[in-house]
Amino acid sequence: MRNAIWYFDFVSPFSCICLHRLQELPPGLAIEYRPVLFAGLLNHWGQKGPAELPDKRRYTYRWSHWRAQSLGIPFRYPAAHPFNPLPHLRLAIACGAGPDAVHRIFDSIWTTGADASDQGRFASLCGDFGLTTEALNVPRIKDALRTNTEDAARRGVFGVPTFEIDGELFWGADSIEFLKAFLANPSVIRNPEMQRLDGLPVSAARKG
Repeated sequence: MRNAIWYFDFVSPFSCICLHRLQELPPGLAIEYRPVLFAGLLNHWGQKGPAELPDKRRYTYRWSHWRAQSLGIPFRYPAAHPFNPLPHLRLAIACGAGPDAVHRIFDSIWTTGADASDQGRFASLCGDFGLTTEALNVPRIKDALRTNTEDAARRGVFGVPTFEIDGELFWGADSIEFLKAFLANPSVIRNPEMQRLDGLPVSAARKG
């Protein structure tokens, strides 16, 4: 059996869409769900998130809504976005980041149109897992999320969702086809032309 890591953040609409597409991957692929803080990755790489650029934010919301609808995925943006995903990420870790728990947390955010930052709703969600919000504030859980994010950055993960398998990274909600092609035939990536692209020189750079 082959193993893959799936990096995600609950704040990401693309992570939500990708979650529903995991079933398209070969059944012999074991997937580890690994929560990371997208903002931490952005800080590491010195990037801005899509929601920090007004025109890109508008397009991102339009496209992700359309894409989910085109795939028949139950999907509705929360009442405000972006929101602080830290509590939900810590909840996932407290639940062992198992598939069922991750699905339930995503559904609570991305199907109702409710406020993802509503403390009462979040406390109720924690109660569904037999937890309290206070139970998520222990160092063990906080440190696990920090470690996940830092380790992801060290491995070259710059955004979510991202798959890691056999040392290769596949980024984005629509990387499923690319990943499936690689799983069927690694030479899709491991070939001379891809090696040339990996080392392609830069001939011009934007001034900082």
